[in-house]
Amino acid sequence: MIREPDGTAAPAAVPGPGPAVPTALEVLRGLDSGPRGLTDTEAARRLDRWGPNVLPERRGPHWTRVFLRSLRDPFTAVLACLGLVSAAVLAWGTASVILSLVVVSCVLRACGEHRADRSVAALRELVPGTAAVLRRGEDPGPADPREIPVAELVPGDIVRLGPGDLVPADVRLLRAHGLTVHQSALTGESAPVPKHADDLPTGPTGRTGPAGPDSDPPQVCLQGSSVASGSATAVVVATGARTRFAAAHGGPPARREPGAFDRSVRGISWTLVRFMLVTPPLVLMADAALRDRGLQTLPFAVAVAVGLTPEMLPVVVTLCLARGAARLARAHRVIVKRLPALHDLGAVDVLCLDKTGTLTQDRPVLDRSLDPAGHDGPEALRWAAVNAWWTLQLADLPTPDPLDEAVLAAGDPDDAAEYDGIAALPFDPVRRLATAVVRTPGRLGTHTLVVKGAAEAVLRRCALDDEDRDTLLATAARLAGDGVRVLAVATAERRARTGPYTPADERGLELRGFVTLKDALAPTAAEALRVLADRGVTVKILTGDHPGTAARVCRDLGLRLPADGVLTADRVEALSDEELRHLARRTTVVARCGPGHKARIAAALRAGGHTVGYLGDGVNDLPALRAADVGIAPRDAVAVARESADVVLAEKNLAAVEHGIAAGRHSGANIVTYLRVTLSSNLGNVTAMLVAGLLLPFLPMLPAQVLAQNLCFDAAQLAFAGERPRPSALRRPQLLRSRDLLRFITGFGALNAVADLATFAVLAYTLHGPGTGDDEAEFHSGWFTENLLTQALVMLLLRVGRQGAAGRRPGPVAWSAAALAAVGVLLPPSPLGPPLGLTALPAPYYPLLGAVLVLYAAALLAARRRYERRRAL
Repeated sequence: MIREPDGTAAPAAVPGPGPAVPTALEVLRGLDSGPRGLTDTEAARRLDRWGPNVLPERRGPHWTRVFLRSLRDPFTAVLACLGLVSAAVLAWGTASVILSLVVVSCVLRACGEHRADRSVAALRELVPGTAAVLRRGEDPGPADPREIPVAELVPGDIVRLGPGDLVPADVRLLRAHGLTVHQSALTGESAPVPKHADDLPTGPTGRTGPAGPDSDPPQVCLQGSSVASGSATAVVVATGARTRFAAAHGGPPARREPGAFDRSVRGISWTLVRFMLVTPPLVLMADAALRDRGLQTLPFAVAVAVGLTPEMLPVVVTLCLARGAARLARAHRVIVKRLPALHDLGAVDVLCLDKTGTLTQDRPVLDRSLDPAGHDGPEALRWAAVNAWWTLQLADLPTPDPLDEAVLAAGDPDDAAEYDGIAALPFDPVRRLATAVVRTPGRLGTHTLVVKGAAEAVLRRCALDDEDRDTLLATAARLAGDGVRVLAVATAERRARTGPYTPADERGLELRGFVTLKDALAPTAAEALRVLADRGVTVKILTGDHPGTAARVCRDLGLRLPADGVLTADRVEALSDEELRHLARRTTVVARCGPGHKARIAAALRAGGHTVGYLGDGVNDLPALRAADVGIAPRDAVAVARESADVVLAEKNLAAVEHGIAAGRHSGANIVTYLRVTLSSNLGNVTAMLVAGLLLPFLPMLPAQVLAQNLCFDAAQLAFAGERPRPSALRRPQLLRSRDLLRFITGFGALNAVADLATFAVLAYTLHGPGTGDDEAEFHSGWFTENLLTQALVMLLLRVGRQGAAGRRPGPVAWSAAALAAVGVLLPPSPLGPPLGLTALPAPYYPLLGAVLVLYAAALLAARRRYERRRAL
């Protein structure tokens, strides 16, 4: 017996995959326990020694830490640096505004993520509240069955399990009666797995297809699994942090690779940083060389750098994502835990998932009823329904097996009612079949044995010669190869008797046929797959199931498989990373996947340039949830999967994922539009400003005017957070590609610069005409007005919102652009103009400016149509 230094029995190691499984007696001795369980005193001592049976708690970061983490956002860091530079050159107004924007952005992001963490905490459903355990006092009397909180379980406790129970800890079975467990949360297998307590070498367990590489011994049940049918008595071998379930939960979270949003923002930020680092020195050197102004232009140079920067970007991005996340939670009960993940969700072009619970329901349905020759016929289903009904009635099973439920749902209820039940031998994983004994009406003195189970087990008990048996086994194998579960049904006549029936009576059977069952498709799966395909999202199935089962689901849903069919995990292991990257792109289904295989495939798809989402709900999905750009988990997933996910769904279905992708693309489209509008306009203005600085004897615009113009433009662009994109903007992933963005802003920025230079010509004409006053103030005022009007045009003509619909009310961007234009026209002659160095403009300026704006609008529309045509190719 293994003991700790203080004499307390140590928990036994949970047997892993492989043939060496300790016997029940060895486990009990190692835990210093017995069939009657622990005494109350010993249980209390072990609870004090080993602690409660709870998962290690992983607290989310405090909101102040989230706030500080927001400062690491590249755009926010750029703005903070600009604010500090502005303060260094004593431009206190500029510095205070910029730093205020930094604080507002960080507060909005921190509040959004903190609110999402609290919402997820309200959804947590940990292990079951109580467990049935045998405990006894100090006297040698019998054990007392009682219900205790799961947290009080200790190694050595004897627990009882029944249908529907969640396994409260890692246990070794002592006795089991027809026990099957759902362990999809641990292994990804959709079918219930048979378990038994016999001290036999590990072998076939009756599950569909061969056992996977990570299969656990049939004598062991792990925390996180649940009882599908049958009952058992077991000894607790590990609790709390020492369970296999907690192994994936206890360690520190792995550092995640940056998502698509973070990578895009980093690329765009570095592009802006390069422009900002180059622009002020150019301004200083040019003014020093040509105008001998030197350091006098330093505030103007800083203002130019500020003018190039989208100061409101962190605020606009946070508002777009926060509004989208709130709308998604309110309308579709989808919680976004990390705001950038909403953009990544909209950028997803590959979605990886297991089929169980998303494409299929967690239950089988009838596929076909066949005679022994493999032809369709009703007899096999009729006898299977008789077996299922009377096994349920006579074997004292609280709930039917899922396969029996499927048979009863497809069969005629009157078939079973024609017979009188005599006895039942329920399914067990060793015999791999179930038998019902019935009395056939009109056949006095005769009982009929109706046997249903695995094809090889039933055929072994049929009165057949070897050749016929091999032929029927081949028929069953051919049916199973089509991705269905095959049950053989046989009967035998016996002389009526009053004595009990035993497994020894299951011999000399006559085969009645086969019943095949398939996974029930989720009602919304086919439509959701069609919508995802229309939106450019490719679905890939990574499952622990048999390849044939996965392929059958794909065929039923209309998913096309590649010519080389289903990829299996053993082939994945033999591929290099480069080979897997190419193969994963064209593969639809990977079967027999373990946790490492799923993560490696997700990483290979990302390496191939895809934005990958992964939908999973089990411990076996954790590595893939962390390897994907976006980890998605349903509310009823195991707690550790929910905590690792970026997005939590109220229900595990593809329709909810599709709503999340649409919301992400909605927000992403507005962010991309904001960047295009502000950067192209800023680049054009800065270019014109640099040219004007070289041509004019005075500064083309005062620093205060640059700041006021930027504030007006940036405030107007907050409206992009509430814009509704056109449906076409939701048909493809929205990505912030720095190269594409640079190409866009260069082209449209050049148009803006041309419009500004044309305005210079208009100003030169009007300012040298009759009645001119202060040339410098009027030049500043004329350019200030033209800048705001061209920026309003850019907002209207380059947005992705719905335009031109008859009877449609103007959207927020249209109202905001109108307000911006009004400010541009009314501010210079108003009382607020003189403090900024602005003044009223001569009347001839306005019609000439109108002509410039009309030509600019026409050029913008032509350039936009040309750009959209090139993107469509």
